Amino acid sequence: MKLAYLPSPSQGVWHLGPVPLRAYAFCIIAGIFTAVWLTQRRWAARGGNRDDIADVALWAVPFGLLGGRLYHVITDPELYFDPGRQPIRALYIWQGGLGIPGAVALGAVGAWIGCRRRGIKLADFADALAPGLVLAQAIGRWGNYFNQELFGGPTHLPWALRIDPAHRPEDSPAVALYHPTFLYESLWDLGVMALLLWLDRRYRPNRGRLFACYVLAYTVGRAWIEALRIDHANHFLGLRLNDWVSAVLFTGALAHLLATRRARPSAEPPTPANSTPPTDDAEPDTGTPRNECLKNGPAPGTTTASPTDTPAPTRAGSTSASRTP
Repeated sequence: MKLAYLPSPSQGVWHLGPVPLRAYAFCIIAGIFTAVWLTQRRWAARGGNRDDIADVALWAVPFGLLGGRLYHVITDPELYFDPGRQPIRALYIWQGGLGIPGAVALGAVGAWIGCRRRGIKLADFADALAPGLVLAQAIGRWGNYFNQELFGGPTHLPWALRIDPAHRPEDSPAVALYHPTFLYESLWDLGVMALLLWLDRRYRPNRGRLFACYVLAYTVGRAWIEALRIDHANHFLGLRLNDWVSAVLFTGALAHLLATRRARPSAEPPTPANSTPPTDDAEPDTGTPRNECLKNGPAPGTTTASPTDTPAPTRAGSTSASRTP
């Protein structure tokens, strides 16, 4: 009898009267709110308005959830539409089944709509979002733990995950311990987030380059995790469909990095096109450095500070944007 293993949760649903509280849904929601919070901080540190992120999220989140579910249903249609199945269950998103590639793809469409409405660049938003997005994935993966799903093959490692008989593969009901791939991916995502924050501080990549780094790092980790998983998946030329999608995304992200390799680090904060006119006492998070207010000269009847009283700009008409840790 093996003594060292990770136990599965005793339940994944709690009831508050007639209302079910599902751990899977809680993990997804917690990840979304955490991503919005971190992205707001990063956007404000670049001189943007925190309200920009909240408004864009109102478009990106619903689109992302819809895209994640569509990806899952389209890539595994037999789970819902084969004879004897219940097609209505394709709508039961709370029972699990969200594809990250679909969530990111359709979520990007929602983000594009939100960015256009706020008058900000999608690439700037994506770079601010990248660390928060992968952190949300790290949190959301724990929903798979509570659902006892998407685990790997049998293992006797000390961190093996014990799966209850009702959730074990039909061809090996006696095997109890499996690779906790949800944990592997969650830890990988946390590592990717730390890498992105370091790259952002060290190199200040712009024009969507930090988001491309997120795609590169995430797809590499997803490739080896997919090799461990034993859940149902359709294959093409011997590889799971998720492997092919990861390969396409990796190639696209690498091509973007190469195409923009000569882009200079951003020194300007992301100022919305529809922002209010700057004033001398503008707040730090409005995206309007004080020097922008001074470059056109003093207003009639006013005086300017001496050169010794005014910080020297890094270049004409701007100061360096602060960076997020």
